[in-house]
Amino acid sequence: MAKVCTIAWVHGTVQGVGFRYSTQREATELGLTGYARNMDDGSVEVVACGEAEQVEKLLDWIKAGGPRIARVEKVLSEPHQPERDYVNFGIRY
Repeated sequence: MAKVCTIAWVHGTVQGVGFRYSTQREATELGLTGYARNMDDGSVEVVACGEAEQVEKLLDWIKAGGPRIARVEKVLSEPHQPERDYVNFGIRY
């Protein structure tokens, strides 16, 4: 299985609704590393690294709307080469 990293920017009502914490829980259950953080423009940036199939499952969950209270309007994603290896999936501030 191939290890990949993807960076995604999630737009919509995704701040103040537990989106980062729900994403952390989903990513951890999928065995992924990386992070989720709020951006100044109201979006959330997500970096997910791990088995390609598991990263895709996380992206599918995000595109499907993430946590119930969130309203995902648009997800932009691309392959990512992080500057370091992540040991877990964290929340960045």
